[in-house]
Amino acid sequence: MRIITRDVPPRAAWALEQAGVHPLLARLYAARGIRSADELDDSLARLLPPEQLKGTAEAAACLADALTAGQRICVVADYDCDGATACAVALRGLKLLGARPDTLGYVVPDRAVHGYGLTPAIVELALAQRPDVLVTVDNGIASLEGVAHARARGLRVVVTDHHLPAQVQGQVVLPEADVIVNPNQPGCPFESKHLAGVGVMFYVLLALRAELRRRGAFDRAAQPRLDSLLDLVALGTVADVVKLDANNRRLVAQGLKRIRAGRMQPGVAALFAAAGRRPERAGAFDFGFALGPRINAAGRLADMTLGIECLLTDDPGRAAELAQQLDGINRERRGVEAGMREQAEALLERLMPQGEPPPAIALYDPDFHEGVVGIVASRLKDRVHRPTFVFARGQDGLLKGSGRSIPGFHLRDALDLVSKRHPGVLRKFGGHAMAAGCTVAQADFVTFAQAFVTVASEWLDDTLLARTVATDGPLEPQWFAPEVVQILDQEVWGQAFEAPLFCDEVEVVSQRIVGERHLKLSVRHAGQLRDAIWFGRCDPLPERSRLAYRLSLDEFNGQPRVQMVVEAQG
Repeated sequence: MRIITRDVPPRAAWALEQAGVHPLLARLYAARGIRSADELDDSLARLLPPEQLKGTAEAAACLADALTAGQRICVVADYDCDGATACAVALRGLKLLGARPDTLGYVVPDRAVHGYGLTPAIVELALAQRPDVLVTVDNGIASLEGVAHARARGLRVVVTDHHLPAQVQGQVVLPEADVIVNPNQPGCPFESKHLAGVGVMFYVLLALRAELRRRGAFDRAAQPRLDSLLDLVALGTVADVVKLDANNRRLVAQGLKRIRAGRMQPGVAALFAAAGRRPERAGAFDFGFALGPRINAAGRLADMTLGIECLLTDDPGRAAELAQQLDGINRERRGVEAGMREQAEALLERLMPQGEPPPAIALYDPDFHEGVVGIVASRLKDRVHRPTFVFARGQDGLLKGSGRSIPGFHLRDALDLVSKRHPGVLRKFGGHAMAAGCTVAQADFVTFAQAFVTVASEWLDDTLLARTVATDGPLEPQWFAPEVVQILDQEVWGQAFEAPLFCDEVEVVSQRIVGERHLKLSVRHAGQLRDAIWFGRCDPLPERSRLAYRLSLDEFNGQPRVQMVVEAQG
């Protein structure tokens, strides 16, 4: 483990501090590329304009025509939190903009039965609602067959997505939809290529509102308030672990402000209650580690309809009931995941007889559960710091794999290279740099695993394979205070804009195991005794240790107390 300290450009830190930014925040922001206080303006007015996002004008015209004619619109959702929130944003937003409730519907694939995206089977499922227009959310950019099938059945198709397009023989191929809105499609000038699916749909609604305003449906003063949907946009954005660039941070910050002020959908409030979290102190951490997993659990082990209905209902009692169901499914998911992880780690040990893992990992066991392969891949990737795929057998007999990567290894590009070197081995694949999915026949698993390792051995050198933890360096004693932790917790941190992680050498005064697998510590830092905990660690620490840690607030006798949460040892 190598612990490094982020560089802090002194001029940027000074400029931020002179502009009134808290001295500690000024240092943290400067280390993350912020150069002026103007970049910290999270007002809605600073959002990138919808007209920059290719396809929004055409999508707005198509949907405005449908609303005006009273035509039926069916939203084709996805079975993760981004897809669920995007579906809820689409349906709530269309209703706000004048669609009659009886003209709106949705379908969501079952992960095990239908697989991902707008397939011909999902089109047939949607046809039962007699729609005129299909709107995909968080999927569709690679659904060549599904879009063609929908068009052949007489439907207009609006694809809203953020994933990378499909490639055939190295050439980008787009589905023949009526409209495509995706910042990652060729020729799109939108600056933020990291919008989540829910963010793309929110932008389509902004464009639709402008189109309806142009048509005289309402004026600017009386137009519907789409900012009421930002709690859902924020939740889906953080849960999908997209890069929190400036535009995404603004979307998340606005959603958090509304939640902290008590303005949120009943389902969001119910999920906070089910998770034992307080909305008035909501942070991005709550989205990623409390609410998001509960919604995702429905798509992994049950039916994502539960998650979507929780976000759609306006009845607090119904929302509470659904949130409790999601909480129960999430507890079940944890149990399934724990068992799978034990099996996966046993398989992993066989791949590393000398204690050193290969440059990439691909695992399969007949007992693995398809709904949890992504989580297990993520856990194993964190443990061994290697690109990792975990496979389970689907209902069609094919192996469905979910992968997670490390910095410097573009997972989807790696799959593309495997497909070119071994034509036919990958039945389907897609995704991003850090997360991807693919389908292989069981007979081809060994070929895939070997090919995947080969690509990793070619692309990854010792520097990339070495686990590195970037920190913000030592923390001055005066910042160990509850009010400072509260200031940090109010900010938007996440993917590519990491939460503060400090690093200090400490004296370990005492240590013991609590909860069977957590190391509870008392350490001396800068002459002061401090409480610390290392979750998931049982091995004792030496008396002098260099620790990377974040700050959290722990309540003791009703009083907030600062605690160091250790994440690494250097």
